Amino acid sequence: MLRLVLQSGPNVKQQIKIIAAGSVLALTLFGVATAGSMEDGVAAAERGDYAAAMRLWRPLAEQGEARAQLLVALLYENGQGAPQDYAQAVLWFRKAADQGNASAQASLGFMFVNGQGVRQDYSQGALWYRKAADQGDADAQNNLGTMYSQGQGVARDDTQAAMWFRKAADQGNALAQANLGDMFHQGQGVAQDDAQAALWFRKAADQGFASAQYNLGFMYANGQGVPQDYAQAAMWCRKAADQGNADGQAYLGLMYENGWGVPQDYAQTFVWYRKAADQGSVVARHNVGLMYETGEGVPRDYTLAYLWYNLAAASAPDAATRDAAVKDRDSIAGKMTSSQLAEAQRIAREWVPK
Repeated sequence: MLRLVLQSGPNVKQQIKIIAAGSVLALTLFGVATAGSMEDGVAAAERGDYAAAMRLWRPLAEQGEARAQLLVALLYENGQGAPQDYAQAVLWFRKAADQGNASAQASLGFMFVNGQGVRQDYSQGALWYRKAADQGDADAQNNLGTMYSQGQGVARDDTQAAMWFRKAADQGNALAQANLGDMFHQGQGVAQDDAQAALWFRKAADQGFASAQYNLGFMYANGQGVPQDYAQAAMWCRKAADQGNADGQAYLGLMYENGWGVPQDYAQTFVWYRKAADQGSVVARHNVGLMYETGEGVPRDYTLAYLWYNLAAASAPDAATRDAAVKDRDSIAGKMTSSQLAEAQRIAREWVPK
């Protein structure tokens, strides 16, 4: 179902909100001049003048102010107020991280994991995520859980993965909630429990997380952890599909094809299969080929059917899926003229995704 992924660190605007909320404390701890420059930088960044923000924050960072070091690092990371420079971003993240700034620790972990500004090093990534996670940083907790689930930088340990996902999920982190739902669905690190899986998918789905919306729709369609309800399934798959989630698009196409929770509508079936196919969904590509072959929801066109079967075969993740697409492609080739086949092969060679 859900693929576990890493969360990037905070962006400038997210940190601005944190600093603005703590401006009174800044006046007390760092003095009026420091706080004033920090707040002036915040105001500049909020109006999109990142060059001015850099001019105001850089001196504070050089004086050792950890929050300013974090913000300068983020500006370098995103190429705002200065040319993008991952090495400089890492330098300033490390300065803030060495002072115990959790957001900087999490961001430094992300840079190590992705090899941005430093040599890729999963062990160092996990180390810095752990420092931030131990301080309660939810993004770092989710990322550390992901590393335990994949055995990157640490020994694979599904129990540890589930524990860290749970810590982040309890703080409302949508990605962690979706990841924890997947752990419950798969029975990895926790006892298999579809009711718990649906509960956590729902929490993430309610926050607009597209993969969780699709997973929740899938569970409603199949009665896993929740009563089977095709109307609910269609609603959640549509939410995911409208956000561009290929799995949601493909499954919504299937629901229109079968009249599950929506009126049977082959034209709509084709629309959603095609959207998913354009994103690389192998199942959707095969189904688009089938619809062109049968003329359901779209005019019959053997040339385009051949194209989509061929694309499905080329991108198939396993031999069985590839063989099924090849079988249908070769079958329809027998119904085509030599000129149609030549045209289909030309289109397939020149095809580029939308």
